[in-house]
Order: sequence, then C-alpha cells, then structure tokens
Amino acid sequence: MTAPMPVRPPEPPEKPPSAALGKAPVRARPSRLLAPLRETGKLFALAVAVARAIFRRPFQVREFIEQFWFVASVTILPAALVSIPFGAVIALQVGSLTQQLGAQSFTGGASVLAVIQQASPLIVALLISGAAGSAICADLGSRKIREELDAMEVMGVSPIQRLVVPRVLATMLVAVLLNGLISVVGTLGGYFFNVIMQDGTPGAYLASFSALAQLPDLYISEFKALIFGFIAGIVAAYRGLNPRGGPKGVGDAVNQSVVITFMLLFFVNMVLTAIYLQIVPAKGS
Repeated sequence: MTAPMPVRPPEPPEKPPSAALGKAPVRARPSRLLAPLRETGKLFALAVAVARAIFRRPFQVREFIEQFWFVASVTILPAALVSIPFGAVIALQVGSLTQQLGAQSFTGGASVLAVIQQASPLIVALLISGAAGSAICADLGSRKIREELDAMEVMGVSPIQRLVVPRVLATMLVAVLLNGLISVVGTLGGYFFNVIMQDGTPGAYLASFSALAQLPDLYISEFKALIFGFIAGIVAAYRGLNPRGGPKGVGDAVNQSVVITFMLLFFVNMVLTAIYLQIVPAKGS
C-alpha cells in the first residue's frame, strides 16, 4: 500500500506589474486626473445651493447676527492696522514715480485709485478668508466629524440653510463694510505720508481726486468686496463640510480653504478688473 502523495498548496496569483512596483493600477489614474474637476463641480453646486437657500424660509436671523458679530470682531482691528501701511506704501511708491515723471500733482488721485480699486478689496478678502473663513471651516468640520450634520439631516433640518447660509451672508456683509473702512483709512494714511514725508501739497493731493477718480471706482470696489466675501464663505463652508481623516483632516481642510480662497480671489480680481476697464472708460478720456 503506497503512501498518499502530499498536496501542494496553490501558488498565489502573480501580482500585476503596477502592484509589484508599489504603484496604483492604471485604471485609477483617470479618476485621479478627474478629481479636481469633481471638487470644482461640488464647490459650484454648493454655491448654487446656498444662493437658492438665501430666499427660503425660515431665515436664521439669530445665527446670522451672531456670525456677523464674530466675523466683524476678528477682522475690524486687523483691517485698520493693515490698511495704514498699505496705503502708505502705495502713496510713497506712486509719489516717487510721479516725481520722476514731473506729475506730482496727480499723486493723490493715482494713489487713491490704487487703494480703492485694488488694495482695499484684496485686503478685505485676505482678512475674511484668513481670519473668519478659517474659523468657519474649523467649526463646520468639527460638527461634521461629530456627526452633528448627519443628525440634522435625519431630523429634516438642512445644514446648508441652518448653518452655511447665515455664515456666507455674514462674510459678504462684513466684507462690504470693511471695504469702506479700509478705503478711508488707507486714503488717510497715504495722504499723511505723501504730505509729511514727500513734501507734497495738501491742496494738490485733494484736488487730484476729482481729476482721476470717479464714482464707478467705488462701485467696483464694493462689488469686488461682495464677491470676495461670497467666495471666502463658500470655500470655507465647502471644505468644512467635507473633511477627511478625522480631527487631522479638519486642520488640513482649514489650510486648504485658505489657499484655495487666495487663488480664486486673485483670479477673480484679475477678471473683474479687466472687465471694468473695458466697460468703464477712464475719466477725461
């Protein structure tokens, strides 16, 4: 009687070349390439949903007031402090350039145009996204990982209408108000430094306002601030609603929201400025 032959275990299947090299299979590459497009689409969808939810009832008045006060309290003082040196640098640079060109009398109008059209909305956007937007993203992200937002949806409460809409409206309104504050403080700082440090004439500085500046310059500045506040609130809310990896993911989402907002703001500012310069002619042309 012969002994039974030993049974050899089946050999494991050969790994594909991509797995052997520690790389993802080729099939996953198209999804990775399309990931930025998906994120952009989701961000745009959230913006549309927030725009629609603004006109729905009930409106969260108490939440809006609380968020407005919070955003204003963390941005008013930094905005005033930043606008003074910013206006001074612009006035000194423009004043030095106009002296070389022999047109020192236009220093006031040129510096005010730079402050109102460009510097003021960008300062507002950076402060709103850096101070208020990061706090909004962290708050919503912490609610998400604690499953508070899921509980709200189970109870039939829309997190977008309950939490996102008041925060976005608060950032928009504070941005518009801060833009006026920064424009005034920046203009006063530029006036002081031009008259005191560059021996400019106060009358010429003030008279050049009417020579170069016009009312649409203020309109485009406020419109930019409104759009920038909306973008900052939407990006912060989107990253806060979609954190990844628990508490560490919330911190990463805060950093991502600030960086994404900065990139979008500078791109949108370039587009709005180009459109404005094409539609509104310069004064005196």
